[in-house]
Amino acid sequence: MVFLYSIIISFYQVAIILASNWNRKAQLWYTGRKQVWNDLQNHLKNNQQPVIWFHAASLGEFEQGRPLIDAIRKQYPQYQIILTFFSPSGYEYKKDYTGADWIGYLPMDSKSNAETWYNMLQPAMVVFIKYEFWYFYLMGANKRNIPLFLVSAIFRKDQPFFHWYGALHRKMLGTYSHIFVQNHRSMQLIRAYVNESKISVAGDTRFDRVEEVAKNPMPLEEITRFCGEHKVVVAGSTWKADDEMLCHFANSNDHFRYIIAPHDVDATRIEEMLLLYHSAQTYSSYLAEPDNTKHILIIDSVGLLNQLYRFATIAWIGGGFNKEGVHNVLEAAVFGKPIVMGPIYDKYAEAVELVECGGATIINDSNDIDLKLLHLLNNEEDYFKQSMAAGLYIKSKTGATKRILDYFEEKRLLTN
Repeated sequence: MVFLYSIIISFYQVAIILASNWNRKAQLWYTGRKQVWNDLQNHLKNNQQPVIWFHAASLGEFEQGRPLIDAIRKQYPQYQIILTFFSPSGYEYKKDYTGADWIGYLPMDSKSNAETWYNMLQPAMVVFIKYEFWYFYLMGANKRNIPLFLVSAIFRKDQPFFHWYGALHRKMLGTYSHIFVQNHRSMQLIRAYVNESKISVAGDTRFDRVEEVAKNPMPLEEITRFCGEHKVVVAGSTWKADDEMLCHFANSNDHFRYIIAPHDVDATRIEEMLLLYHSAQTYSSYLAEPDNTKHILIIDSVGLLNQLYRFATIAWIGGGFNKEGVHNVLEAAVFGKPIVMGPIYDKYAEAVELVECGGATIINDSNDIDLKLLHLLNNEEDYFKQSMAAGLYIKSKTGATKRILDYFEEKRLLTN
């Protein structure tokens, strides 16, 4: 099985190298790894600090692990934090993150790479985030008796661990010193293959992250001016299907304000939105020359969305009309905002739970929009109930970061 795994990894690497000739993401993946060894060696040349290595597949996994990284950085600054990514969509967005001392791509998984990596890094502790399973890196830590952890893990029945062909994956599960899962369902799935004493239900660290963001708002005076005293619909991570649904309501109800932040902000997408939404201007044009006659603001930059939700009366979460499903509902719910979204959300436990607790409303089609949005905007009692449900849901789920940190401290893995 290990031989077959190595063959698959080799083929994957060759495919990426070939694709790098025409695919931008593949090019970043390939070229980004060329200087990793030299860069890391130079960085560690005179290092005297104990090293903690965090690894995330991509941006989403990083956001899961960030609360833990930030907490360790704050409480144990004497540790050197090394952060690696597998995907360009993680590294390229977070290469300037100040919570780590060195950030780079993880070299491809092989026996020789893993040996060189550990000889160079000499980590005191290794933390993989959510989904990452790389055989040689995991076995390398295990053989060296380096404490190895999986945090914010979540397991589903359709994963390889739980099928006849998953022997190698089950072996990888056994390499971890401890696995912190998000929910009891995940614990039940892996307890047949991992000693129960090595599993804890810690929860989802993303709840801690959104709570931290909400406590530290960015000053956005221009957004405050745009909203004024109006009720505001903030639509985040929208796709074309979301905009085609929402635009009719927005165009017809100009006594409200609308802030629309699309999932993609390329020029073609922004032009498409300007055609759908009448009386709209982009955020960049508003900053240069505000037009107070327009009641719709289209966000044509990245990095603002999690701050924009605090201005919302209602938060529309995009993606619910696409096959991949709804985007991040937590960023809005943390502000106690009633959430509306499309009908495709069942892949995401937090979205399902928000609907069940009354913190979110489902829009099934265009006929629903006028009825449900206007009801929430005009019915104070129901609005208050849904706002409270969303906010209390977030409060009930925070604390995963502290539980993991408490475990590390109890086992004396982190010391001042």
